[in-house]
Amino acid sequence: MNTLNDRLHILQTTIPADVRIVAAGKTRSAEAIHAALDAGIREVGHNYVQEARTQIDQLGREACTWHFIGHLQRNKARLAASLFDMIQTVDSLRLAQALDRACADLERVLPILIEVNSARETQKAGVAPDEVSNLVTEIAQLRHLRIEGLMTMGPAVAAPDELRPYFQETKALFDHLVTQRIPGTKLHTLSMGMSTSFNVAIEEGATMVRLGTVLFGPRRS
Repeated sequence: MNTLNDRLHILQTTIPADVRIVAAGKTRSAEAIHAALDAGIREVGHNYVQEARTQIDQLGREACTWHFIGHLQRNKARLAASLFDMIQTVDSLRLAQALDRACADLERVLPILIEVNSARETQKAGVAPDEVSNLVTEIAQLRHLRIEGLMTMGPAVAAPDELRPYFQETKALFDHLVTQRIPGTKLHTLSMGMSTSFNVAIEEGATMVRLGTVLFGPRRS
């Protein structure tokens, strides 16, 4: 059976060097995250603030770059702002304002990504594609946040290739925002693709992928 080191080596031989790998740590133990860091992972993403807080306490704030990649409730904004190096799932002005207030108190500028609901699914988080530009313009005025790009999940599909249109649309949005040169933005990150879809995402322009099972192996039941 391949070890985590083996799996990471295989990934690094297939993923371009300029595409950043974020290890998706949802439900993984601190020991598993530590092993990933020892193997060479430098960025870790978490879906839950409390789970991340426990691991950050165990592994250390400086152990890696910590990303939040789940749905963030406004009442967790202050804690999230103190824990993470990037929030990838900002999808409303109200959430951004809550993060901005927290970061003002912390005297820091927090990098964020805008989460795009590329499939326009009413039950899922993210801003609709046709509202992205206006939201970016509004959030860019907040002094303690810095918009660095976009993130998308895409819908549940039977085959990874079915995600291609959603990745393509998000890339087109990203490129359009770059041409707009909106003050307060520094656009260089397009976070798309997970364990089953990262190859398609990279083909469509992802600069960051979020990998769980393909890196850590199947979750234990």
